[in-house]
Amino acid sequence: MLLIAQLALCFGGPTVAQAGQAELPQGYLLVYSATDQFDDGGTFYYPHSPYSIYMADGKFFKNVENHISRSDEIPELVTLPAGSYTIVLRSENRGYIRLPIVIRTGRRTILDPDEIQTDLQKRVARPRDPRRVAKAGTTRAHAFFANN
Repeated sequence: MLLIAQLALCFGGPTVAQAGQAELPQGYLLVYSATDQFDDGGTFYYPHSPYSIYMADGKFFKNVENHISRSDEIPELVTLPAGSYTIVLRSENRGYIRLPIVIRTGRRTILDPDEIQTDLQKRVARPRDPRRVAKAGTTRAHAFFANN
């Protein structure tokens, strides 16, 4: 029975079951936080740094390590109930920042604050086709920073 429940969560629809409650709609979050260098005997890896997730009301929800091991350079895909959150993460260019996000049912939200900073001029010169992102089922969280 336990194996069936685990398989259902892995391959089932976008819902999260809680004990004694109805299933909640869920979405996914991928965060490209700052990386840290790890030297594994002369081979260098750059795992993504951890981040924290807070509920819309400001209550702490969870910490995400954002890598499986110190040699893992792929950020962790996190499953969350649909809704609004605040992410506290370390950016390569801006240090620690807080960014609001919205998780939508069955959609993957990708948060990459450094891409936004480094790719801003390209996007202004050649706007992206928003239909392409919508068709792919992915939402990009956009962050804009005021220059000091």
